Amino acid sequence: LVPELDRRGLLFRHDPNVHSYPHCWRCETPLMFYAQPSWYIRTTAVKDQLLAENERTDWYPANIKYGRYGDWLNNNVDWALSRDRYWGTPLPIWRCPDGHDTCVGSLAELSELAGTDVSGLDPHRPYVDEVTLPCPECAQTAHRVPQVIDAWYDAGSMPFAQWGAPHRNNELFEATFPGQFICEAIDQTRGWFYTMMVVPTVVFGRSSYETVLCLGHILAEDGRKMSKHLGNILEPLPLMDRHGADAVRWFMATSGSPWSARRIGHAALEDIVRKVLLTYWNTASFFTLYAAAAGYDPTADRPALGQRPMLDRWLASEVAALVSDVDDAMSSYDTVRAGRRLSGFIDDLSNWYVRRSRRRFWDGDPAALTTLHNALDVLTRLLAPLVPFVTEQVWSALMLDAVPGVPESVHLAEWPVPGENDSELRRQMALARRLVDLGRTARTQSKVRTRQPLARALVAAAGWEALPAELRAQVADELNVRSVEPLTQAGGELVDVTVKASFRTLGRRFGKGVQAVAAAVADADPAELAAAIREGTATVVVDGEPVRLDAADLIVTETPRAGWAVASEHGESLALDLTVTPELHRAGLAREVVRAVQEARKASGLAISDRIALWWVADDGEASTALREHEMAVAAEVLATSYTNARPPDEELPEFTVDPGVTFWLSPRG
Repeated sequence: LVPELDRRGLLFRHDPNVHSYPHCWRCETPLMFYAQPSWYIRTTAVKDQLLAENERTDWYPANIKYGRYGDWLNNNVDWALSRDRYWGTPLPIWRCPDGHDTCVGSLAELSELAGTDVSGLDPHRPYVDEVTLPCPECAQTAHRVPQVIDAWYDAGSMPFAQWGAPHRNNELFEATFPGQFICEAIDQTRGWFYTMMVVPTVVFGRSSYETVLCLGHILAEDGRKMSKHLGNILEPLPLMDRHGADAVRWFMATSGSPWSARRIGHAALEDIVRKVLLTYWNTASFFTLYAAAAGYDPTADRPALGQRPMLDRWLASEVAALVSDVDDAMSSYDTVRAGRRLSGFIDDLSNWYVRRSRRRFWDGDPAALTTLHNALDVLTRLLAPLVPFVTEQVWSALMLDAVPGVPESVHLAEWPVPGENDSELRRQMALARRLVDLGRTARTQSKVRTRQPLARALVAAAGWEALPAELRAQVADELNVRSVEPLTQAGGELVDVTVKASFRTLGRRFGKGVQAVAAAVADADPAELAAAIREGTATVVVDGEPVRLDAADLIVTETPRAGWAVASEHGESLALDLTVTPELHRAGLAREVVRAVQEARKASGLAISDRIALWWVADDGEASTALREHEMAVAAEVLATSYTNARPPDEELPEFTVDPGVTFWLSPRG
């Protein structure tokens, strides 16, 4: 072109210029734009209707409504409907040589216009192109125009096209239109979300959906967008084959807000399987094992909830709170909050309720079995939308053969409704568990293992005095101490206390005045401040005015004195007396033997409910005394129906040893 213009004397100037062109995302070759005549839908004519439909649509996240999507609607241009391609839905317009156009709405109408039955025709190219019809205006032969329709029009027509409406199934269509909820990635604000609103609004006068959840994109582990070119794609089906579809679903729903981009990889999915799905599955398996052993019948009469132990009543209240919290989260499409609440409950159920109740399950306690069965029933229904496959398996094992009249599938079961929630009991149990955590921290810091019994723990925490005796006993049992007593003083005889101002929190409250508050804290008696914080709040005087402080405003450090281990957090403290008497030492030896026998049971392939015969001998005199003193406790813990201080008559039994100088043998008992 340039040489020709130059030859004709029409070239004014010729310079090289650098242009930026888009490139194909698959092959990376440059893309060129050409203006082509097209068929359009005049969407600008319904712009106000579209804005009105958007106004009554709920968007998650909310900023999309008036931001990305709202801007798209406000700057709406007519929709270029046609495509110059071969594959696709043919544009159903026939044009005669004089330019008269006929739009055909169905094969029945095409048959009538063409004068021949084409009802069995494949309505795609090349077959539909062979059909001609006389122009209704001039009687000349009309041929179909060569264009096909934008595939997004097909997507936008889904709400009515799936039923064949408006030609048939209109009642079914009207019963399901508009849809309550749709969900897709955020890029569909200019794709499916848009066409699903435009097409039905043009045809029926309203959008096809009421609520939209926008999803963020899934990124590779390195944070980059997945691409075949980059070689960082994780194919979904192999990912599900390796980790299970439920693990992938849980990740998508709970790893971050649905509209945020997130990185996916094998490590994250393995973590989900281990911490969430397997814990849930193992808890359900634990129940079915002991329920079968006890001949448990969930339809039989059981003690009323108010007559059951406090731990059972606590779990029932936790279940009620769980239902309320998950229902609230799911109602606002917050799957992250729902998932975190569910995973936290699974951990509480397995690592607190079941572990604290294991002796009751060994004994086939109906109250414990009923409480756990009810919790698993509700938990399974709450989990089902997120992990449909494992919950279906658990539902089948828990409910189908045990409870008459239940739905065949958990996905046909009713959504749970909250039961009675004893918030005070939940608060008290939360305090007890925090104190247990403090005690474990103190043991770790002092390097005294949990299996070694200690004489006492001293507690300084608001609400401790009001804890029921049953909960105090649970704290003592968890910490393996003989008694738990209140620390009536500030703890000065046990620890050296220092208190400093937390500039992070106080700076937000007092700004430039934070230095004066910090100085007042430094001048105050640290033991008195720590004691006041344990009761709720402390007060210091700044420039003659009282300033109220809470636990977040202060950094309390307690350094234990010799013979004590102390742990503190948020104004609550627990001190362990580390003095180990000979009697306590022997009790610790007995617990070491229990641990070794439990490991031997597992290594021998015994089920957790199998009873055993146990023989033992001890070279160490103190160990022998310990095993005789604690015979009943050891036998009960390891499910031994016989406990003999001698070698077994069967010399072929495997031999196990544990320090100091204890050898034992075991065999299963029928």
